[in-house]
Amino acid sequence: MENMFHMQTLLIIAAGAIATYLTRVGGYVFITRMKRIPPRAEAALNAVPAAVLTTLVAPAAVTGGLDVSLTMAIALLVGLRLSLLPMLGIGWIVVMVLRHFIG
Repeated sequence: MENMFHMQTLLIIAAGAIATYLTRVGGYVFITRMKRIPPRAEAALNAVPAAVLTTLVAPAAVTGGLDVSLTMAIALLVGLRLSLLPMLGIGWIVVMVLRHFIG
């Protein structure tokens, strides 16, 4: 634990922060200069939240183990019927039970 932070890691984090900032500012400037947003661009912007959620959830579903994968599948099914808070509660209960019995 002598070197908790490597210079390369810090540079990658800084580059990611700068890239994120520039894309957000660039998107804002681009959208504010448009008089009207084309329907295809609006549809693409509406798809962004689902795409971001997928990039956050997919790696955990693949590498998280059997308990995580089963919980995500069950949470997906529950989420089709119930709102967010019950889905989160049921998902939490399911993962705790699976971790207790699976290992």
